[in-house]
Amino acid sequence: MSKGKVIIFSAPSGSGKTTIVQYLVKKNPCLGFSISASTRDKRGRTEEDGKDYYFLTPEEFKKKIDEDEFVEWEEVYPGNFYGTLKSEIQRIWDEGRHVIFDVDVKGGVNLKKHFKDRALAIFVKVPSLEILKTRLTDRKTDSESSISQRLFKAKFEMTFENEFDTVLLNETLKDSCEEAQRLVKNFINEE
Repeated sequence: MSKGKVIIFSAPSGSGKTTIVQYLVKKNPCLGFSISASTRDKRGRTEEDGKDYYFLTPEEFKKKIDEDEFVEWEEVYPGNFYGTLKSEIQRIWDEGRHVIFDVDVKGGVNLKKHFKDRALAIFVKVPSLEILKTRLTDRKTDSESSISQRLFKAKFEMTFENEFDTVLLNETLKDSCEEAQRLVKNFINEE
């Protein structure tokens, strides 16, 4: 694999990491968004295969595991697999760009372990679980039981923040985006 740098954003669902990553991709042409593979169903009518995720059947996903096509993968929720394809990272590096990830916390920890010093791992933290619940409810993409499951998982995920290079407290989105930009620029410009 030819190599660039990698920037990893991880957080509990609803923390704002996707919005921050989208901001960074728009602002920095040198970044290429790594599209994850997943077995979960598309959310609503807005998600597209090959843009938001590579939507795979469980059988397709397991075949790629057997063929060692993932840098990392995880069964994030029962029956829902997510992973990072080696070919996706190579695609971005071949374009001469650095890879930026928007992944769950375990995926972020695994990516950091894999890429070591070539990676900047940022944990996006919400001020409280109450604020997280409000954000998940306000986005209107999850059922009440799904929100409950995500909050339960978030409590566990928050215990991993010390395995990341830095923690970004997302109180106001504008400030968090600006701080993320500063962190990424400094990392990219390091020799």
